[in-house]
Amino acid sequence: MQAANEAPDSLPSCPDRDRLVPVLLFVVSFAYLAAFRHYSSLEPDEGIVLQGAERIMRGEVPYRDFFSFYTPGSFYFVAFLFRFLGDSLVVARMSLAVAGAVCSVITYLLARRVCSRSVALFAAGLTTAAGFAYRFLVLHNWYSTLLACLAVYAAIRSLESNKTFWAFATGCFASLTVLVEQSKGTGLCLGLALGLASLRIAGRQPVFRRSEVASILAGFFLPILGVCAYFGAERSLAIMLQDSLWPLLHYTQANRVPYGWQNWSDNARQTIFHTGPLGIRVLKILAVSPGFFVPVLPLVGIGLFGYWAIQMRRRKIAPGHCSYYVLISAVLSGLLFSVVIVRADIIHFMYLAPLWFVLLAWVLGSSHLQSHALTKIRPYLIAYVSVAFGMMALAVLLTVTGARNRIETRRGSITTGEKDTVIDYVQAHVVPGQGLLVYPYLPLYNYLTATRSPSPYDYFQPGMNTIEQTQRIIISLRSHQVRAVVFEPWFSNKFSNSWPGTPLTAIANDPVADYIVRNYHVCRFLNSASDWRFEYMVRREEPCP
Repeated sequence: MQAANEAPDSLPSCPDRDRLVPVLLFVVSFAYLAAFRHYSSLEPDEGIVLQGAERIMRGEVPYRDFFSFYTPGSFYFVAFLFRFLGDSLVVARMSLAVAGAVCSVITYLLARRVCSRSVALFAAGLTTAAGFAYRFLVLHNWYSTLLACLAVYAAIRSLESNKTFWAFATGCFASLTVLVEQSKGTGLCLGLALGLASLRIAGRQPVFRRSEVASILAGFFLPILGVCAYFGAERSLAIMLQDSLWPLLHYTQANRVPYGWQNWSDNARQTIFHTGPLGIRVLKILAVSPGFFVPVLPLVGIGLFGYWAIQMRRRKIAPGHCSYYVLISAVLSGLLFSVVIVRADIIHFMYLAPLWFVLLAWVLGSSHLQSHALTKIRPYLIAYVSVAFGMMALAVLLTVTGARNRIETRRGSITTGEKDTVIDYVQAHVVPGQGLLVYPYLPLYNYLTATRSPSPYDYFQPGMNTIEQTQRIIISLRSHQVRAVVFEPWFSNKFSNSWPGTPLTAIANDPVADYIVRNYHVCRFLNSASDWRFEYMVRREEPCP
């Protein structure tokens, strides 16, 4: 890896030979991620946005006609893709490949300002192979990460150029981040405000002209006002605002986990740390160690935020570089806050990998971070990151390329690592468009089989959702006379690993499960590709298919 002193001396510009690198990086990253487009482990969360988009295409309005506890941007974006490019999982996945490729380019462009080309490319490669590929699922989290990256890049360009276009883009991308995921958008806005305030105080001079400030505010409020006007016309603005604040009272209780929580089951922990020869165990620990390493990076960012603010006040480094460091580290601090208040597990840290890896590039090769100790450990740190993250990325890639179970769904073909019997059975016995309750939740089954959930909840979790919402599901089962249910009675086994904060009373007392057991009978036991067991049930007065 080249030395850090190859970084450009002038912050606003990059060498001419660098101009082709982002284009090639985008193409390579897109091609790599596109290889994941058909693979599915049938993760429950992926179907939330897909089913929301389906509802919108049927004329339903979020919040008014179906429940969601995050902002509507991802629903409408995916619905737009389906409307014009076709309704299939591959279409949504390809949009994710584009998002990942763009984020990799932004990681490179941000890191390249103070690091060598090789270090910046290394960070960008990690974004592709160990970031987006880590959980390549159609989720609002990745779309909001893309918008957050664009907002950070626009803010840096605004500082460099003092052009109102970049100021407007900063506000617009920050607003769109809020409209896709309110927690990440809030953290981004807090970080930007903290960074700009720090530049004003530590730099002792105005950061932006009045025209630029006006452009930022205009860019921020225009999308929000447009969305409010739309939902106001649909008579659902108040419900949207209420549901957007709903997680503050309900989501955080069941989803509160220790910092850096790994979501491992006892069996997985035993397999990783205590099974096999010592050498194999060391390799397994090395392969999973990025899960412990990534949550440390935001903490380093908080320390660097204070360090660079002090350096700016002392004027020991060029103001342009100090502004760059202060603003990005402040944004990372704000984004860390958004993770901690929502769910501080490794998955939510990985959703922000493109920006954490900019900070990692600083540690590995910034020409402005120089000390005797850091110079000594950098070669070892680079070697560790290369091996550990490389092993993790290879494990993910081999899982995808090694999947051989092909399933033809109504939304296109998918490949899975293990056999799934749910999709084929449902498609054989439930016609497209028919009501099918998947309980507690795995809306991806509804999407892939082109069936409709009879309730307004595509995502329902005992202990997080309320008793009133439980009753609405029961009412929908009664009123619609739903013939079939795909029920997972062993769902409670997942709580200790995934949602340790769930109240025990919610696990012991589940009115929806009780209603299903009383009013439906089992026709077939089915298994998912993730080895979860389901029961296909029909109403007691009806025969099995």
